[in-house]
Amino acid sequence: MSASPRVAVVTGASSGFGAATAEALARRGFEVVLGARRTDRLRAVAEPLGALWAPLDVTDPASVEAFCAPLERVDVLVNNAGNAFGAESVAEAVEAKWRDMFELNVLGVLRMTRALLPRLVASGDGLIVNVGSIAGFETYPGGAGYTASKHALRALTRTLRLELLGQPVRVTEIAPGLAETEFSLVRHDGDKVRAAKVYEGMQPLVAADVAEAIAWVATRPSHVGIDEMVIRPRDQATAMLVHRRPAT
Repeated sequence: MSASPRVAVVTGASSGFGAATAEALARRGFEVVLGARRTDRLRAVAEPLGALWAPLDVTDPASVEAFCAPLERVDVLVNNAGNAFGAESVAEAVEAKWRDMFELNVLGVLRMTRALLPRLVASGDGLIVNVGSIAGFETYPGGAGYTASKHALRALTRTLRLELLGQPVRVTEIAPGLAETEFSLVRHDGDKVRAAKVYEGMQPLVAADVAEAIAWVATRPSHVGIDEMVIRPRDQATAMLVHRRPAT
């Protein structure tokens, strides 16, 4: 008899990195369980994959509990849900936006990890992948709220790895640079012109680039731990230093 497929939970799976990761893992034989707030879009991602799905708001403890409770087995947890809200300077910071980013980017990861960690340990070969950002170790003007949250996520990830030493669970951080998803559109409150300027004159990553990296990590032998992976487009050297070609 063949072994049961490994089960991978992906948060924020209705679009972007999460949807692409669901597809990449399903292609490699994982049974994927998907969660997100936008259930109409989540269903559209899940059904072609034959994936299980359920509503999930990682900022709501009750939603996290309802999503996680039915899961009997979890081998991989991809904490992908996250976003940036606004680009105000520190002097003009909107506290509500900072609070929302920490709830989503930090506490959401904490809630999902805490809820599923016993099942990851019980699997005998667990993996936690936290989707961070180069903003977790770089800063830039107008990005203090987002970079602070991703610095905090990086600290959480590194601490968790220390705390799980000796347990059968690996911990990886994936830190993408500029990637063209809905990220900038959300950050700029739906302003398509401002969002497009982020990628103007350069070739950014796409969601599949990051998803393939996550899938590669998830298919390493159990004794191989990938601590972190930084993925930038060729046109980007740092958060602020980007090669942009003139318009033709």
